[in-house]
Amino acid sequence: VQLQAFGGGLVQAGGSLRLSCAGSGRTFGSYAVGWFRQAPGKEREFVARISWNGGVTYYADSVKGRFTISRDNAKSAVWLQMNSLKSEDTAVYYCAAATTVLSVTTRPEYWGQGTQVTVSS
Repeated sequence: VQLQAFGGGLVQAGGSLRLSCAGSGRTFGSYAVGWFRQAPGKEREFVARISWNGGVTYYADSVKGRFTISRDNAKSAVWLQMNSLKSEDTAVYYCAAATTVLSVTTRPEYWGQGTQVTVSS
């Protein structure tokens, strides 16, 4: 499975962005997918995850109620809709995939390259 994340950019605080994670490979639809982020000088942290069929989602407390993860396996795509953005959301965002929705948080098997999100205050 290969992943490519894109859609980052510069946005003002309170604004919105939608990140996309494009997957390739016949088995992409069988993988759980997660979004992570890494701010300068900080460790990479979990943001959100979604099960293979989209039926189960989970969010970090810091983004709950503001971010929404979704997917369309027919399009081999996972999205992260980010609303009410704050300066502390500034980071490089990565998508990752794993065989289970739990392991995608702790032991992702595949990573995409990052996309920069910058929120100006």
